[in-house]
Amino acid sequence: MNILLIDPFHGAAGDMLIGSLLDLGADEGLVRAAMRSVVGEPTIERTDRSGIRAVRVRAHAPVHRRTLEEVLERVAASSAPAPAIEMARRVFHRIHRAEESVHGGAAHFHEVGADDAVADVVGACTALHSLHVDGVAVLPIALGRGTAVGSHGTVPVPAPATVAILKDSNLQTTPGTEERELCTPTGAALLAEFATIPADGIGPAVIRAIGYGAGSMNPPGVPNVLRTLLLEVDAASRHDRVDILETSVDDVTGEVISYTIARLMEEGARDASAIPAVMKKGRSGHLVRVVCRPETTAHLAGVLARELGTLGIRCIPTVHRFLVRRTVEPITVTIRGRRFTVDVKCAWSGERIVSLKAEFDQVRACAGELGLPFREVAGIVEEAARTIFRGRGVLEE
Repeated sequence: MNILLIDPFHGAAGDMLIGSLLDLGADEGLVRAAMRSVVGEPTIERTDRSGIRAVRVRAHAPVHRRTLEEVLERVAASSAPAPAIEMARRVFHRIHRAEESVHGGAAHFHEVGADDAVADVVGACTALHSLHVDGVAVLPIALGRGTAVGSHGTVPVPAPATVAILKDSNLQTTPGTEERELCTPTGAALLAEFATIPADGIGPAVIRAIGYGAGSMNPPGVPNVLRTLLLEVDAASRHDRVDILETSVDDVTGEVISYTIARLMEEGARDASAIPAVMKKGRSGHLVRVVCRPETTAHLAGVLARELGTLGIRCIPTVHRFLVRRTVEPITVTIRGRRFTVDVKCAWSGERIVSLKAEFDQVRACAGELGLPFREVAGIVEEAARTIFRGRGVLEE
């Protein structure tokens, strides 16, 4: 799998993101054509930011404010690929929702509705589309601090729209060290839309390419660039990394715990269990433990909090899990003159099956139809599977 890792250690803006993705290997011809169709031919050149060579992109757009409807019309009429156009539309809807949350229902676009912002969003979405990555992760975003002057006068940094956009994302932020705006609303909206996986859930990876996109300013002593990395991740290894959630409860019934475990499994947990425990003051309780994929951690923590009323949930992040190779083999058996096909889960070590187990729900259904004990039906299916696998020479006795 190819994963794009975005490192906005010095903030983010649309032009910086385009430049970084072009430096990483995005299709320059495709990006130029998309931006040209919105505002005209962009300038794309190499420059220096505190000793780091980076790509600088300028849209050369006139200062012209547009409404959301006008912006979406320009996006739809661009020559960008259809997936990039749809992504750009979502980016501007993010910005518009943020503006409305800050200014009310009569919000206007201002800076992010200018033609250069339209070109930046279309160009950045086209650049990402051309890379054909399997996922995007974003490291903590430097925001800056202090105040800045905009269409509404002097506003705090980060700008209210930037804060509103990031509030509705799962992205992490850091204030940064500079007294100025480092992350623009356009940059925040692009990063929020691009991100598909948490950065701490990537696992071991090989760096295949690095890109640097230059910002418009060149302050001394700090590289004003946005960095991107193209990572190669083993597809199987991503599924070998899990988070573990734990919470201790002593004031809920067994029925509530049972229901909660079922809900957790329905919502995507890899496993969930309740372990009897002796808690403070000798009270009997349970340790509820959930194994989950990193991208579902926040959601499942919410399920635990709502269902159990717990006030604290511990998270042990990114635990490596060794997985035995597993296959599911359909096994056909005849029981009391009736034929059934039941899936059997097989665990492999090298080229041999080391354990097997009939699928619970299917065995239960057969046992119910036949009026036989569950264990008897499971035993028949599993013995039939062992006979077949012995004949193939793959069963380890």
